[in-house]
Amino acid sequence: MNLYKALSLILMHVAWGVGLAQTQWKPDVLGNDFEMLTVKQPADDLGAATSTVIRYRVSQARQMKRGVLYIHGFNDYFFQAEMAREFVDHGYQFYAVDLRRYGRSMTSTEHRFDVRSLRDYFPDIDSALVEMERAGIDDITLMGHSTGGLIAAYYESQVHPAVVKNLILNSPFLDWNLGSKEWLIPVVSLWGKWFPGTTISQGASTAYSESLLSSAHGEWTYNTGWKLTQSPDVTAGWIRAITLAQKSLRDGRANIQIPILLMHSAQSISGGEWTPDHNRADGVLDVADIRKYGLELGPRVTSVRVNGGLHDLMLSAPAVRNAVYDYIFNWLNRVEPRVA
Repeated sequence: MNLYKALSLILMHVAWGVGLAQTQWKPDVLGNDFEMLTVKQPADDLGAATSTVIRYRVSQARQMKRGVLYIHGFNDYFFQAEMAREFVDHGYQFYAVDLRRYGRSMTSTEHRFDVRSLRDYFPDIDSALVEMERAGIDDITLMGHSTGGLIAAYYESQVHPAVVKNLILNSPFLDWNLGSKEWLIPVVSLWGKWFPGTTISQGASTAYSESLLSSAHGEWTYNTGWKLTQSPDVTAGWIRAITLAQKSLRDGRANIQIPILLMHSAQSISGGEWTPDHNRADGVLDVADIRKYGLELGPRVTSVRVNGGLHDLMLSAPAVRNAVYDYIFNWLNRVEPRVA
């Protein structure tokens, strides 16, 4: 058992006894069906940290032993109310976490979305799992999108808590997608060890947000102060953190033993200007890389190509995402059949 796992288990048990999160649920921005819980976390290299647990409210009669914990991606937060309702309607209690310095957890725009190690997110996930266990949920599927998929896989490979039974990865960020510039990543990552605060632009494209927002070419409405229309600058320290986590999952080192559902679009699209093709392809990552490195995560990986899927498959066109939901629930029923 590694040191983090041992400390994590201790903290989770302490949380049961003394109420680490001071369990005080409040109404959430998504409306009456949702509640949020603010959790003050230990400071990290960038200072004070807060995470937020969000849950879909269910009646006592609908409380189930199975649940899903969702982790959002970079430049993102949890806003997919439809996804929560789908899981609840199929017999899973639904929780999500807004990680430190994201969405509901932002206390200022200083260091927005930034960390120096993806391990810094582990307490944020731990706090959510504690709340789920408090609610009587002892069979949890961990689900992550993009950077959240990388974090979920990294967390499972390092901590593998007993309550997490399955892993669902929605276009996980398992490798960079920089084309001819990708040779710069090792250089910037090394620079980030000594000068982590150096900022690096991600370009000015708004094509992906245009494919999502109802005010442009999509169907979704969300807080553009929390999920920006243009991907913001990152730091060399963040690039180093991402790169180290990605490398730790390569060549069988992840060794994740639970079932994994790896999902991604059937094709990628490049170009900074929006085109209709941006509404039916992954405009952020290389889907070939997702499949290549995703299949290395463990011995029980089911890989699925989604025709017409966006980078966030759950935000694709209605027919596409309905097919994704059908596949997810059929897969869950296969890997853990219901007991009558």
